[in-house]
Amino acid sequence: MSYLSQNWRWFGPEDPTGLSEINQTGAAGVVTALYHIPCGDVWPVEAISHLKRQIEAANLTWQVVESVNVHESIKTASSKRDVFIANYQQTLRNLAAHGVNTVCYNFMPVLDWTRTNLNYRVADGSYALHYNALALAGFDLFILQRPKAADDYTEKQKRAAKAFISSLSPSEKDRLQQTIMAGLPGTDEVFTLSEFRQHLQSYQYIDAGQLKENLFYFLQKIIPVAEETGINMCIHPDDPPFPILGLPRVVSTEQDLNDLLHAVDSPCNGITFCTGSLGARAENDLPGMIGRLGSRIHFFHLRNVRRTGDGSFYEADHLDGSVDMFEVMQAVIAELGKRVENPARGNVTIPMRPDHGHQLTFDAGKKYYPGYSAVGRLRGLAELRGLELAINRASSA
Repeated sequence: MSYLSQNWRWFGPEDPTGLSEINQTGAAGVVTALYHIPCGDVWPVEAISHLKRQIEAANLTWQVVESVNVHESIKTASSKRDVFIANYQQTLRNLAAHGVNTVCYNFMPVLDWTRTNLNYRVADGSYALHYNALALAGFDLFILQRPKAADDYTEKQKRAAKAFISSLSPSEKDRLQQTIMAGLPGTDEVFTLSEFRQHLQSYQYIDAGQLKENLFYFLQKIIPVAEETGINMCIHPDDPPFPILGLPRVVSTEQDLNDLLHAVDSPCNGITFCTGSLGARAENDLPGMIGRLGSRIHFFHLRNVRRTGDGSFYEADHLDGSVDMFEVMQAVIAELGKRVENPARGNVTIPMRPDHGHQLTFDAGKKYYPGYSAVGRLRGLAELRGLELAINRASSA
């Protein structure tokens, strides 16, 4: 009987949840990164070694990096992209030399995951992350005032967005802007409107087809190094999984995933299967996708979302949302069984982590990165652990 390898995202020494506390969650390892290294720079061997020693001293393992971020020059195919790709290749070699063999990354333009409210109150009084498509449209049209934004919305949507923005106080508008313009997880970076408009300019001639070409070019350069070093590269889906703010998305559907897997057909070219990101798009058949793509899934983010219409959603409890986590876990366990029967398919365990927990009263007053409070994620880990155990026991009875 094989089980998922349970992990916990840790944002380094500044994280309010320390390694000793993570050890008490029952997780076997941490998912982390060198957050202080600027995007595009080579990760130094000494820094990797130092961080790994810290983690192992707490009786935990470090096998998964999230993330070695992809520089914007690579996404836009600028003149310096090969310089940044060479740096990325060297970082992979340095990580592999220290036994870190799974690298999660994404190819989302400019922003990482995007939300419109970081403190959305749900029925039990806890707080969740929320994506309100109407709020995003209002920001795009009337705060950012992106050129040609009006072309992306219907007249009905534009009227509703205007009414929504008009209903906000100046402080609420500022909060919405700050929330959408937040940078990468693990940093406190927030773009100004001027900075963001400049970034948008670099994508004015890049549509989804061109962005896919740039992604495939990156993979053609990176995957041979991954094969050489024994690293599994696993791309994270777009979050949300549809175009926003005039920016294309290319990792949102099963077809997108098939396209990138076939672009460089190697076991090292794989997927981070995020059930929340993919689950925000109703037509994505998550259990079926796991069954069809399972051999190339190298990492799971298990979380749930409740879709509320028009592309909006909020982060739900791990076992209670629009994603049927029971069916998802059954599909995961079936994939693990295939790996036991056919070792050539890949490792017989797959790392996972609970993703985006609610902020519960227990965590009030602590400065966590949005979605990464301790007790909410611990609840999620416990529920997922129990679900996996129950399905395994029932299947072996």
